[in-house]
Amino acid sequence: MLSSQLRTAAIPALVALALFVGSVPPANAQDKKKINTDDMVEKGLEYLKKSQNPDGHWDAGGGSYPTVMTALAGMALLMEGSTLREGKYSDNLVKAVDWFLTRSQNNGLLGNPQNPTESSRYIYGHGFGLMFLSCVYGEEEDANRRKKLEAIIKKAVEFSGKAQTKQGGWGYVSSADGGGFDEGSTTITQLQGLRAARNAGIVVPKGIIDNATEYLRKCTTPRGGVIYNLGQGQIAQAGAERPPITAAAVACAFSSGQYDDKYAKMWIKFCKDNIYGQGGRGGGHDEYQSYYMAQAVYVLGDDRYGKLFPEEKKENHMLWSKYREVIFEHYKSTQTSDGSWNGGYTGSILSTAFALTILQLEKGILPLYHR
Repeated sequence: MLSSQLRTAAIPALVALALFVGSVPPANAQDKKKINTDDMVEKGLEYLKKSQNPDGHWDAGGGSYPTVMTALAGMALLMEGSTLREGKYSDNLVKAVDWFLTRSQNNGLLGNPQNPTESSRYIYGHGFGLMFLSCVYGEEEDANRRKKLEAIIKKAVEFSGKAQTKQGGWGYVSSADGGGFDEGSTTITQLQGLRAARNAGIVVPKGIIDNATEYLRKCTTPRGGVIYNLGQGQIAQAGAERPPITAAAVACAFSSGQYDDKYAKMWIKFCKDNIYGQGGRGGGHDEYQSYYMAQAVYVLGDDRYGKLFPEEKKENHMLWSKYREVIFEHYKSTQTSDGSWNGGYTGSILSTAFALTILQLEKGILPLYHR
């Protein structure tokens, strides 16, 4: 999993999802109680704006994890509707992109491996950075800036391909630097970044995606959950599943349009049984789990689960309206006076960026999160 780099204090948002098991009010009552997110989002975005460093980056305090924080904060601003050319947070996005452009390495790595907080975990920043820059590129109209971004993104895609292990996954660093080690959460990060690049029109070799998808399938147990790591010759054993990684796998499958895939359906069922219907506990990774689970349930909406599993009773379906009611209420009740959400080890920038991503899914601004 994200280990100490993205480890956060457990958030009780998904714990409240146990309400779904039997005490959900009727649909008309839900509509009347539907939470308005405008004020929450505006306060959260203003917090990110005020927290941005003069050179354009965000960090988790003391200069730690700047690549991840800048990418995720930038995504939250993009989801508001701002672009590099216009919008309330245009200037902040320009600064963030310029910061990325100056930190891109000659080999295509996004980020600075010399930063002591990233040197042993730079694949996370690279994946999230690739996702952010690709989404920026997809909305950019200025020819000169598009050309610069295109060159950076193409090199970043090449780096991802070279960093991939023989098994098809990614580790915390490149395969060469990490001795071929790979694991699920970094693999998801790379896949989503690569798919954002492909959505933006950047050529991504099909083999990279196919090998990574196959890696996640091999990491899937008979119960449908994804394990942390697939060692050489290892078979995914039941009982070793990681619910947060499985939720991330669902979101990743949906972002590529794999709705009816056999493994995607296995992952969905596992998440329903182990996250959605069992209180949503994710140990020290609830925040990360919420981030991906929300993306997955949003794409399911209120009708897709029933189409995928027509044999199940309607009252047992995974529904966005149910999920939305509980998790949005959680964010409403836990937002601080300065507009942020408090996090654990990595602080409020990550927590706020994750919260704003979830709260803005319904805007439908970025193709990566479309239904």
